Amino acid sequence: MSGQQTLHATTILAVRRNGQVALGGDGQVTLGQTAVKHDTNKIRRLSGGKVLVGFAGSATDAFALLERFEAKLDALKADIRRAAIELAKDWRTDRVLRRLESLLAAVDKETSLIISGSGDVIEPSDGIVGIGSGGAYAAAAARALLRHSSLSAADVVRESLKITSEICIYTNDHLTIETLS
Repeated sequence: MSGQQTLHATTILAVRRNGQVALGGDGQVTLGQTAVKHDTNKIRRLSGGKVLVGFAGSATDAFALLERFEAKLDALKADIRRAAIELAKDWRTDRVLRRLESLLAAVDKETSLIISGSGDVIEPSDGIVGIGSGGAYAAAAARALLRHSSLSAADVVRESLKITSEICIYTNDHLTIETLS
């Protein structure tokens, strides 16, 4: 991408409730002030469906990182924490990877992580992960819904992303939601 236009590419949200984890994302890709795609899928199943990953930021960079993360998961027998730490170490120290601009949200049955290009691997204490342009809005909506409703994890993700699409201009209501039980 040229330094002139910024790619704003998403809202990703993960929520845990009653033994289920749901990870969802919107479908909008924005280049500068223009929405250029409305139905992108930013959620992937890895490790035979045991791990869900969502990405925010540059799509090309995210795909490069997803490939590396999947290789780490395969090598480490789907140990999501170890794979995330190994990817973050590579991301921080590798000259090519260091230039990639993306965030990953990764979840399995027990763990929810944010993996950043600055070498951070963060496990939120409440299991809610919100990344991307509307990540904070979606996480706030999810916290409210978890406190004041009995919705399933998938329904909390769906409603939170819908709320976010009404607030964040970089988020739409074309949603992809995947779950693990």
